[in-house]
Amino acid sequence: MRPGLFQICLLSTLSVGIVVAAAAPAKRKAWITVGDTAYHHIQALVPDAVSIDSRQFGVAGASEKVHAVVLDDSRLATVAGIIHDSLGQCGGFMHHASEAEARAALDWRPAALPARLYTISRREVVEPMLASMDEKRIESTIQTLSAFTNRYYASRTGVEASDWLQSTWRELAAGRADISVAQIAHKAYPQASVMLTIAGTDLAGEEIVVGAHLDSILSFRMSETARAPGADDDASGVASMTEALRAFIASGYRPRRTIHLIAYASEEVGLRGSQEIARQFKGTARKVVGVLQLDMTNYQGAANDIYLISDYTSGPQNAFLAELVGIYLPGLKVGYDKCGYACSDHASWTAQGYPASIPFESTLARDNPNIHTAKDTLANSGGSTRHALKFARLAAAYMVELSGE
Repeated sequence: MRPGLFQICLLSTLSVGIVVAAAAPAKRKAWITVGDTAYHHIQALVPDAVSIDSRQFGVAGASEKVHAVVLDDSRLATVAGIIHDSLGQCGGFMHHASEAEARAALDWRPAALPARLYTISRREVVEPMLASMDEKRIESTIQTLSAFTNRYYASRTGVEASDWLQSTWRELAAGRADISVAQIAHKAYPQASVMLTIAGTDLAGEEIVVGAHLDSILSFRMSETARAPGADDDASGVASMTEALRAFIASGYRPRRTIHLIAYASEEVGLRGSQEIARQFKGTARKVVGVLQLDMTNYQGAANDIYLISDYTSGPQNAFLAELVGIYLPGLKVGYDKCGYACSDHASWTAQGYPASIPFESTLARDNPNIHTAKDTLANSGGSTRHALKFARLAAAYMVELSGE
């Protein structure tokens, strides 16, 4: 080949290479924090997930090593699938907007909260409220939510599910000037969280949060059109919360403390919605006296009725919940289990120093085997909502007794 022709070919090759390189989309980084066991499972299948820092946690009933990890943003759904399939966890990691935020999460030291006196003194309000609750209404809500193609945080139907819930809660609150309902927009994705607020009468500066997550997901293969009904995970939690709300409103009870009910967006890919909301509350010095999370309430896979998760939660508040079960739900059995780092949205509030609890449907080892699959339907949770009704009643009792002393 002549020298001149060689130079032309070389320049052409370099030009093509430059064009191809310029056309290739740059990978977006994501930062997460995750427990040690989950991290090693992730690294086996996502080797480019790299720990950039780690700390040993020993707070809120937990003791484990937690890593700050950087990885390709497109692998977040895969990470969620790995954690679910390997450890049986829903959630299991926290997503962060930057490396600095991820590193800061490792310095988590929940604030020392003043000791609370948990009293039970509203039996005349609670007992008729619980008696009025109906599992058929819970069933209707689960069926409606699980009928959406999916409720994935980035999907059109995920947005539609948020719109439907906002409309439903507004209908329940019609005629109550002390109740407001709004969507909370998140800049990074289209699905909005939904928050209903019942204003407190004379202790409005103190607040209570009851939450469940709105989104659903499939392990590994999520897309706009993938069928992810999420009937148990977590339409059941939203439905239990909604029936507690309906009975609370119907009773006419006016709480002394303000109560927020929140259906969080984007729990399944790093507790993103609840983290953003909890940080906003903390950043404005909101005084949250208690947080209750309802994540999966309708599959009774183990011997006891309600399992209180003891790690990354408030011990005193867990004891209060057990006492509420003993008084208002006699005959039900309470058990205890651990679920690890960031297993659901309560962890977002615990990380901000607020007392949080999560009553769960089963032990983690025997929870619903169909979650994160197209088989997560009401039929595969036994076809009824008797189990979810227990959690709805516990949530209603918690709301009344903690909202006014």
